Amino acid sequence: MCGRNRGRAANALKRRAFAAAVTAVIAASSARAGDDALVTYKSLAPDVALEAAQAALKTCRDTGYQVAVAVVDRFGQPQVLLRDRYAGLPAADIATAKAYTALSFRRDTSELAKMVRNGQIDASLARLPRIAMLAGALIIETGGTLVGGIGVSGAPGGDKDEACARAGLDAIRDKLDF
Repeated sequence: MCGRNRGRAANALKRRAFAAAVTAVIAASSARAGDDALVTYKSLAPDVALEAAQAALKTCRDTGYQVAVAVVDRFGQPQVLLRDRYAGLPAADIATAKAYTALSFRRDTSELAKMVRNGQIDASLARLPRIAMLAGALIIETGGTLVGGIGVSGAPGGDKDEACARAGLDAIRDKLDF
């Protein structure tokens, strides 16, 4: 009888342990499912985006270039668009497309333009809507998280556009937690 009770007690203990394990698995999987329902992300504050755009515009202006500067948010939506009064008519659209392209491909557009020229990227990608495989835009990252893109258009050459974009990025670097 003593051995039989011990056997029953052992079986009851096993059943409880099994039930606890099943409960833990169910609780863990429902917690994971809940985690997928909501996400948290970093977003560039409007005043920081504006500061970057103004610094890029000023740098180009100081060099004698009339340009447009666009900052897009992490979703590719324009957050700031500044156009100098004598910038060319398509400059604002091109700056926005450059910023969107950098964000979409997670690369600076000068690198993308080079990859298209070298055949590393299919040139037909450049014909997609809102895409501009032209030098002059940089990604905006903070702590390894992509938060936007900054694009410049209107200077005589993409390298000069990119230099102005870099000045914009440098102006806000201390506000981003790299």
